[in-house]
Amino acid sequence: MPVHTPNRPVCRHCDGFPVVAITTGNRHPDGTRTTLHVNCPACNGTGTTAPILALSRAGR
Repeated sequence: MPVHTPNRPVCRHCDGFPVVAITTGNRHPDGTRTTLHVNCPACNGTGTTAPILALSRAGR
């Protein structure tokens, strides 16, 4: 029997990809690239957001 999971709202800023690796252009002595891991500032690296209430969406 299939299990249904509730839909999670995806972060609008990162589209569900909360952590990215950015290369700096430098290399380690073994030849691998130096990377920085950066989290989405809007969702703090979770990829989801809290549901928006209907009244806040209407502007009240």
